[in-house]
Amino acid sequence: MATTLVSVETREVVRCEYCRLMQYRTSNSLCRRCHKPLDIEELVHLAPQLVTGNSGLPGEEAGSQVATQVRDIRRARHLSQRQLASRMNVPRTYISKIENGKAVPTLGSLERLAAALEVDVSKLVRDARSRREEEIAAIFADPFLAEVATLLPQLDSLKRTLFYGAVRDAASGRRLTA
Repeated sequence: MATTLVSVETREVVRCEYCRLMQYRTSNSLCRRCHKPLDIEELVHLAPQLVTGNSGLPGEEAGSQVATQVRDIRRARHLSQRQLASRMNVPRTYISKIENGKAVPTLGSLERLAAALEVDVSKLVRDARSRREEEIAAIFADPFLAEVATLLPQLDSLKRTLFYGAVRDAASGRRLTA
């Protein structure tokens, strides 16, 4: 039995300065997309990189909020990605990309998404302030909590601390002592 040695070459990864395409270096050192010369200094090694949570780009943050909302609403309505995609007349992979934050839908797509999910567009693009306003409205919908909230500003800090302690104890099942 003969043994054959196989040489494995490492392939150089480069980014085109013109169209920003990441690609393996071609034999003629021209970009695959725009056919402009690739810079030799722009060598990128494929190695694990730490990705931080927030890159500071507002579009990415908005995209992740839309992604979460779309996924949550779709699941609450018991729809599969395929069913939602057929309602929108788009490929299922597009819905997947939106839900994974890899694609940010255009305003037109947001309108079609909202129609397919049978919600208002504002439900898909909720920010932290609108979520907080909804939480406050839900709290004030309870008559007891609404009354307590109106009385709290009249308490000084000691009475407020005692009140919080009593509520905490009552919620945990501890016996209240007078």
